[in-house]
Amino acid sequence: MTSSAERGILWIISAPSGAGKTSLSRALVEAVPQLRTSVSYTTRPARPGEVDGTDYHFVEMAQFSEMAERGEFLEYARVHGNGYGTGEPWVKSQLFAGMDVLLEIDWQGARQVRERLPGQAVSIFILPPSLDTLETRLRGRAQDSDEVIARRVAAAREELLHYDEFDYLVVNDQFETALADLRSIVHAEHL
Repeated sequence: MTSSAERGILWIISAPSGAGKTSLSRALVEAVPQLRTSVSYTTRPARPGEVDGTDYHFVEMAQFSEMAERGEFLEYARVHGNGYGTGEPWVKSQLFAGMDVLLEIDWQGARQVRERLPGQAVSIFILPPSLDTLETRLRGRAQDSDEVIARRVAAAREELLHYDEFDYLVVNDQFETALADLRSIVHAEHL
């Protein structure tokens, strides 16, 4: 697909919490050899099983703010009261080496990347089949309180209003079908 002399493609995948963004992204990275996931920085605490440097770079708010002030993020935002950001140097080094880079970010971050790098990213929004399914998935995680789940569902309603800012929409009703759709998008963009 991509030779080392060509620049990689910057992929943005966004979705409301619980729509399957992380599971689909991981499966896509496993299926596409030249695709690497950017590990975001966050100020939120690690969830059970998450590993620093693999799932996220977990940092304190003071360090996160300093990084933002120094311009070290390609994008950053506050979501659910926590800071999230993408380290720019690593992303650019991968792209210039001919590797594709996948950013799992929210719609606000996606907007920042598109503004900062116009025409250089391909964006995909993952939709749940319904808000009821989304809430069921969030409850199935057994990681958040009812209050947090209610807040995430309310946030999802707002996030869904931004679907039209993305190049592609993929409905994650059946996981394998959604993954096949993502693989088709990657293949088509490389053609």
